[in-house]
Amino acid sequence: MGRLDGKVALITGAGQGLGRVAAELFAAEGAKVVVAEFSEQSGRETVAAIEAAGGTAAFVPVDVSKADQVEAMVQFAVDTYGGLHVLYNNAGIMPPDDGATLDTPESTWDVVMEVNLKGVWLCCKYGIPAMVASGGGSIINVSSLVAVMGSAVAQIAYTASKGGVLAMSREMAVEHAKQGVRINALCPGPIMTDLMAELLSDDAKRARRLVHVPIGRFGQAQEIANAALFLASDESSLMTGQQLVVDGGISAAYVTPE
Repeated sequence: MGRLDGKVALITGAGQGLGRVAAELFAAEGAKVVVAEFSEQSGRETVAAIEAAGGTAAFVPVDVSKADQVEAMVQFAVDTYGGLHVLYNNAGIMPPDDGATLDTPESTWDVVMEVNLKGVWLCCKYGIPAMVASGGGSIINVSSLVAVMGSAVAQIAYTASKGGVLAMSREMAVEHAKQGVRINALCPGPIMTDLMAELLSDDAKRARRLVHVPIGRFGQAQEIANAALFLASDESSLMTGQQLVVDGGISAAYVTPE
């Protein structure tokens, strides 16, 4: 028996990185997965990987900052699989010119807020009614470690957007708890994605980051997917309005021991 048997799971940003790993895991655990992705090619690659492993998945294109596309995405999930029980709001961006407060262009601030914050709100706005009609379910909003403590690297728009996701998740959770919809925020620390590997290809840069991680290594995408699976499943049935921080102990440390 899979931990998500009989559930329909919609995952945004599921064409690559953390979203693809989560989509494959959710499908392996029995969910029918709706792969929502801006890039059609990468989204269909995720679907193909799930189907090759014996799972069930369908692709829907979406720009999460556009209300009409988000509404159509949710309707696609309901029309294709008959309901919605898990909504994993994973899609997000971090442009290279998102930096210090005084240096970040206004246009960069605006696009980050459109995708990272407004996008999550839109997904919940249209996803919650479908979830209520399906008998309830679980929403996982991807926030970040930087929502609970300042970033070591300047990324003001990203940090502000993820703080907004965390605060918004709490309020939504209280508002919809009695309708059987649980809403939690997942706050990853530094994860060794392809982008992270590229940024930390220099040994000195890697060492400067690792000294702040008590567990002594960066996280893996599978570890974040495992945390999301817990929040998506009935195992977390008493959790709502919470932040699940998966960061290797960074937020617990004042000074990292040698």
